[in-house]
Amino acid sequence: MVVLTDMEYRALEHLEQRERHLRRGVTLQRENDRVGEMFVLRSGRMMSSVLLDDGSRQILRIHSAGDLLAVSNLIYDNAPETITALSDCTVAPFERAALSALLVAHPRLAALILVYNQIERAALTDRLAALGRTSAKARVAAILIEMRNRARMLDKSVGDSFVLGLTQEEIGDATGLTAVHVNRMLRQLEDEGLIAREAGRVRFRDERALARSSNFVDRYEKLDLGWLPESRG
Repeated sequence: MVVLTDMEYRALEHLEQRERHLRRGVTLQRENDRVGEMFVLRSGRMMSSVLLDDGSRQILRIHSAGDLLAVSNLIYDNAPETITALSDCTVAPFERAALSALLVAHPRLAALILVYNQIERAALTDRLAALGRTSAKARVAAILIEMRNRARMLDKSVGDSFVLGLTQEEIGDATGLTAVHVNRMLRQLEDEGLIAREAGRVRFRDERALARSSNFVDRYEKLDLGWLPESRG
């Protein structure tokens, strides 16, 4: 765990001076829009997605509070992805120049942003491999574990029960399955005694067996951060 200094906290607070509020379903940016801003997700949940040639949607990543959004806008003038609110959200927009100034003044924060992006890259690689090489059951189990782990990062009291906050259609768009197939896999996981569902919540009944069936790798675990530069203040 990395403990930030007061100066680093102030630098991040400066990056998040402005706020923008979005209701569930509102699009923050659309694929191919002209862009220049990046965002910190202050609260809520969002998703990054692209439209495929057949008109279907592929969800690339589910974002939780604290995530950096649209970092690719740093190097592209046209958005490579659509970002949409999955719940009521608050984001903090910032310009390229603000990020550039932060990177120069705070090398350790710059390194941590690099760490974050590598975690996201590894997670996206896992998702890509899963789409081509794992079963429908494994894909659905993996996204359930991922959503619980992300919820636990924000609230340490989260145990084996959590609010999923995704529709079956959204799970399908993230896993390359139809909503009907997702429903079938969720019922199979219930029938096998791995999960229980009630009123929008999911409870893990046998987390060890669920993890075995999912091939899920938690990319936030076992990080080697010993190389991080020292803080300047």
